[in-house]
Amino acid sequence: MIRGEGLDSFPNPGWTVQMPPIWRLVLATAVFAACVSCSHASVSAEPSGHPVVRLAELVIDPNQLASYVAALREEIATSIRVEPGVLTLYAVQVKGDHTRVRLFEMYADSNAYDAHIASPHFRKYKTGTAAMVKSLTLVETDPLLLASKSSDRLQSFVRIEER
Repeated sequence: MIRGEGLDSFPNPGWTVQMPPIWRLVLATAVFAACVSCSHASVSAEPSGHPVVRLAELVIDPNQLASYVAALREEIATSIRVEPGVLTLYAVQVKGDHTRVRLFEMYADSNAYDAHIASPHFRKYKTGTAAMVKSLTLVETDPLLLASKSSDRLQSFVRIEER
């Protein structure tokens, strides 16, 4: 029930609004839901359209290095071939200690990264190499400058067979 002199005097300190308890509960629930949805809408891990760039620093068991490199080669080749959101995967070994492997990974956006780590070939790589990896450090980055040249020179180092 609303009491007062009329809408032309709104807002008037003499006005009171009385609602049945159920309507107060409905109103409070709606306000709470609106606040929660607004707070969730403003939180995101990575804006869509921004590349995700990660570095991985691994130490591989020296007795399993050849097996690890074979599994990594298969995972990188498959990811580049079948995942459009995987833009770059580079693997290098530290000079003088080939058990120390560094990976440079670039994905189109956070959705592409999420799709990559959920892919069957990545899961196969992770489970297949788990006992080979003595340590793993993941480094999150904020891309600063990203550039590359289109070059056939890398083809002598990387072979990706089309199926």
